[in-house]
Amino acid sequence: MSQVLHTPPAPAPAEGDLAALAARHGLSVSGARPSLRQYVRQLWARRHFITAFATAKLTAQYSQAKLGQIWQVATPLLNAAVYYFIFGVLLGTSRGVSDYIPFLVTGVFIWTFTQNSIMAGTRAISGNLGLVRALHFPRAALPISFALQQLQQLLFSMAALVVILLCFGIPVSASWLLIVPVLFLQFVFNSGVSMIMARMGAKTPDIAQLMPFILRTWMYVSGVMFSIDNTLKHSGMPNSAKVLLESNPAAVYIDLMRFALIDSFKAHQLPHHVWAYATGWALLAGVGGFIYFWKAEETYGRG
Repeated sequence: MSQVLHTPPAPAPAEGDLAALAARHGLSVSGARPSLRQYVRQLWARRHFITAFATAKLTAQYSQAKLGQIWQVATPLLNAAVYYFIFGVLLGTSRGVSDYIPFLVTGVFIWTFTQNSIMAGTRAISGNLGLVRALHFPRAALPISFALQQLQQLLFSMAALVVILLCFGIPVSASWLLIVPVLFLQFVFNSGVSMIMARMGAKTPDIAQLMPFILRTWMYVSGVMFSIDNTLKHSGMPNSAKVLLESNPAAVYIDLMRFALIDSFKAHQLPHHVWAYATGWALLAGVGGFIYFWKAEETYGRG
């Protein structure tokens, strides 16, 4: 009896033994980051959730407003009207620009797509902590779904843009088919930047307060309200500044959309290698942003 009472406790198994035991029985660390290939497969398996989540967010966005979904079109149109009065009338940026109102409205609509995607992406994790902590799913689904929501909103608003183009005598042409590759590349770019900002916003929520100032500055150098081509012709800017303005991704996608839709916007107004810029930015932001977001997958919703 005394021997039983005084028997020393068995030593705790070593950490390596526990890991081997867990692996032998198919156990893994809770919330561990999957491999990149597994992560892509998980994300693809939840593609229906991404689409449904984006559609639900879009439907609920203006559910409390009396005009409802009309604001999807009215908001960018009102912004365009304000910019036209300030920049087109008061500051005279419309001089030398053919079809200035279609030019301006196209720029506002395309810029709004990028701006809202990035703003929504910045809050994708920090603003949905309840969902992140309650359910297990690849967290990249959130910033991608917000970018998809903004794409859906843009497509809905494009109906108003088409009416404006037709009212100002812009004919329907084969170049309108370029809308598809331009929007695809811009969506990939927006999704990538949204994922970058989602990771940064998850760690430092205050970034969401800073983003409106950064985006407003970006808008002013992206040729939304003025022609970059006309401005560069009459400026004494150094060549490096001209390259930065022309290769600005927001300006690239805006100019490509203007070239696709407005017959008076000619190819010579586009920067050299514009399609290479558009594709390069989409790949850099899309692939780079996805990997950057994936590397912190196990940290989202913790702490």
